[in-house]
Amino acid sequence: MIIPAVMRSISHNSKRALLKGILLGSISILAYIIVVIVTTPQLPASFAIKAAFSINPLIIYGTSFGVGVNVFISSYSKGMGCRVDKKRKGILGISSGSTALSTALSAFFSFFSLVPLGCCGSWLLVLSYLPTIFGSALSVSLIQYSKPLSYIGLMIVLGFAGISAFKLRSELKNQQRQHQQKGRDDQNVGTNTRKENPELG
Repeated sequence: MIIPAVMRSISHNSKRALLKGILLGSISILAYIIVVIVTTPQLPASFAIKAAFSINPLIIYGTSFGVGVNVFISSYSKGMGCRVDKKRKGILGISSGSTALSTALSAFFSFFSLVPLGCCGSWLLVLSYLPTIFGSALSVSLIQYSKPLSYIGLMIVLGFAGISAFKLRSELKNQQRQHQQKGRDDQNVGTNTRKENPELG
């Protein structure tokens, strides 16, 4: 009973942005699971999924949360007429492309932590096609440092979400100040008009 009441009190723009965020966040989890299953053909899907959620729950849920928040902020800001990514350019810019790249890298590195359990072995096959001089060393390094690398990617995703939230808050405050200033200006114009033309008062 409480949830419908809360949803009714939320604006249409907020509900639409929230639904988009939840949908894209859920899709990111589904995509992760599909990749785990596809790259682990030698094991039952149930075992691969269980191993993934046992070893990388923070990565899976964290990236999903980060993606959902970024999508929510982007959709909400567009609906409010204040896109928070309109001036961001370059490697340090916060954009959907940057978020997608960091999310993909975080997930990619986390897959290698599942290799010792027999999952995601197909990634090693992909790496084996690299030049021989780099192939084995790179494979070992990715497995050995997969956890730190995946957490770095996750921190980048969440960092993007935090900065986007801060920018959205600033934009909304600016909008509010502009509306207040416009209201005062209109009030002053009306007052001056009445002073100059008393018969209108």
